Amino acid sequence: MGLDHGSLTTLAALGDDLRRRMFEFIRQERRPVTREEVADDLGISRKLAAFHLDKLVAAGLLQAHYGSSTGIRKVGRRPKMYEPVAEAIAVTIPERRYGMLADVLTEAVMTEAGDESARDAALRVAYRRGESLGGAERERVRPGRLGAERGLSLAADMLEKFGYEPERAAPTLLRLRNCPFHPLAAKAPELVCAVNQAFLAGYLHGLGSDKNTAMLAPRPDACCVELRADGVGQDASESGTACGR
Repeated sequence: MGLDHGSLTTLAALGDDLRRRMFEFIRQERRPVTREEVADDLGISRKLAAFHLDKLVAAGLLQAHYGSSTGIRKVGRRPKMYEPVAEAIAVTIPERRYGMLADVLTEAVMTEAGDESARDAALRVAYRRGESLGGAERERVRPGRLGAERGLSLAADMLEKFGYEPERAAPTLLRLRNCPFHPLAAKAPELVCAVNQAFLAGYLHGLGSDKNTAMLAPRPDACCVELRADGVGQDASESGTACGR
């Protein structure tokens, strides 16, 4: 199935490296930002920043309004604020990994044992995929014995490359702001989230980060899994049922 006109417009807008960096910066801030903040971060003029920001608005990637990022009213004209649209951009950003999920499920179907359910086969394959990836990273980095914090730091590097958008919420807690398998995770959370958890658990084991655990911890607008040191509990008030973004 081909891309619709809106998707093509999005791809064209993000084809420019400067605009893509702008969009990524604003997404990471997770709050409305001004053209001055964008210009300072990218090291460009405010005029050039405003030009490209308005192009992103026209492409439907950002929305703009006048206000204050601090919420405090100031004398004079209020600055123009930019923030991502509420609807995720499935074609480009956030990054999706449908191919990896398809590979896992295909291999699971092809290698399913007689006493194994399809779901169990998918979890087995996902774990081994993660374990292999973690083992390769351990061989490359040769980190020695890993403590909980160092293990999470190494895991964050891989998770960034895979589009999870890791966020170090605490020294022993790594949250994932993006689900690479959404919206499939939203349609079949029990399967897709379990596959995701198995993949990340396998990665931690292969990496040698055995003091950390991949836990199911669904939160609205985020990945359903987070990585934390063994013994670190989850605040019940932070749990939820929404899965993925």
